[in-house]
Amino acid sequence: MGGAIAVGSVAFAFARRRTESFLGLPLQIPTTSQIDRRLIGGSMLFGIGWGLAGICPGPGLVLLGSGEVQGAVFVVAMLAGMALFEALDRRTVLAKLG
Repeated sequence: MGGAIAVGSVAFAFARRRTESFLGLPLQIPTTSQIDRRLIGGSMLFGIGWGLAGICPGPGLVLLGSGEVQGAVFVVAMLAGMALFEALDRRTVLAKLG
């Protein structure tokens, strides 16, 4: 965990000095440091999914690349969760707009 925080800190320090990504798109770094129910809930869901699967996203992609069925199931489930989040988030934003 400490190693990941150190690497992440260096990466964020580098990213803060940039205005666009390496692909030329606008760089959007989160500016809020507020911890809310949405963050806690998302973190809990992520941790529960990770614990049930016994795989984290990085090794899941490696398993997928090596042709393991377990990796394919994990990555499909991960992508489905991301798509579900986007759909629900978009629906929430649209409902707030009226």
